[in-house]
Amino acid sequence: MCTSGAGEFLAGKTYDVAVIGAGVFGAWTALTLQRQGRSVILLDAYGPGNTRASSGGESRLIRIGYGPDELLTRWSARSLVVWKELFQQLGRPLFAPTGILWIVNDEDAYTRASRETLSRAGIAYEWLPRAELEKRWPQIDLGRATWGLYEKESGALLARRAVAAVVEAAVALGVAYLQEAATAPAGLGRVSELITQSGREIRAGQFVFCCGPWIGRLFQNLLSSRIFVTRQEVFFFGTPAGDARFSPPAMPAWLCLADQMYGIPDLESRGFKIACDRHGPPFDPDDGERRTSEEGLAIAREYLARRFPALARAPLVEARVCQYESTSNGDFLVDRHPDLENVWLVGGGSGHGFKHGPAMGEYVAGRLAGTVAAEPRFAMATKATTQRRTIY
Repeated sequence: MCTSGAGEFLAGKTYDVAVIGAGVFGAWTALTLQRQGRSVILLDAYGPGNTRASSGGESRLIRIGYGPDELLTRWSARSLVVWKELFQQLGRPLFAPTGILWIVNDEDAYTRASRETLSRAGIAYEWLPRAELEKRWPQIDLGRATWGLYEKESGALLARRAVAAVVEAAVALGVAYLQEAATAPAGLGRVSELITQSGREIRAGQFVFCCGPWIGRLFQNLLSSRIFVTRQEVFFFGTPAGDARFSPPAMPAWLCLADQMYGIPDLESRGFKIACDRHGPPFDPDDGERRTSEEGLAIAREYLARRFPALARAPLVEARVCQYESTSNGDFLVDRHPDLENVWLVGGGSGHGFKHGPAMGEYVAGRLAGTVAAEPRFAMATKATTQRRTIY
């Protein structure tokens, strides 16, 4: 294990791996590689969990259900274990065990498939009829819902702080960290170094680009038409004074696929979070203005009033603009660059990737070491130039 220069960049050193991007995928990849005895340098242009990053923001759902998708179901389950282990090691309660309630209509085949997949994977859940939902959570207007799938062990990750904690753990273990913007390598064959925008030379045996919404910009010829960056709005509403119905443990995190809406209860008195999961318009992560729209606020208010009537007049206490960075079908991209033999491309978080950070780090580390077989579904060849989302 390399311990000299822990957390510091050593000019002239050739690292085993350079990871570009300290979002959730990059941070977990760097930490996992370092735990395996590799020497690693990690770079990020703005810092882990920054306001421009797809891994920023206050909170993210970590659910296990993924319709019929057993791989992502198992990745979620594995990641939840590893997230909790890290937080316990660090002594930081960055997971909120709110549980997650799927609000299910009879036509919702995806959630019904989640039920079957969870059963095959041995994951505990409850399949609740409407009468039981009304009894447990009377503050929710169920509308047309007939069932609920309740993941008791799931919940929310405190996102920006969780990413920062992973980077901190990686640095403490020996990962060198630089807050620098990287340039993309050029040419063919093998890359020996890359140059940052400030002129620093980063030498490594392998380079892993986990750049989130910037990956399509760095590799324009290859990815600009295969990575879709969209503007997404998130709203936080104030709950009534002294009313605990919309905070844990009374209120779970929730999602309704039929409406493409989801939310997280009032965590740390920051407000009741609600957001639309539909893809927004194209967005520039560097220069895009992060002010929410009146249209987005109106959609959130209308849904809030309909689904949670007691919050119909709740004040807006905070609003955020972030972005999704999606592939054509919403699945991940993990593949070697077709022209650069030691350059890897990792991305396509697609609005659901945050939870999978630990499993992604293990998968990427295994691919670099040649100890894990490639998942064909993550290959570059599967990424089309037209969006047709199938993974949620």
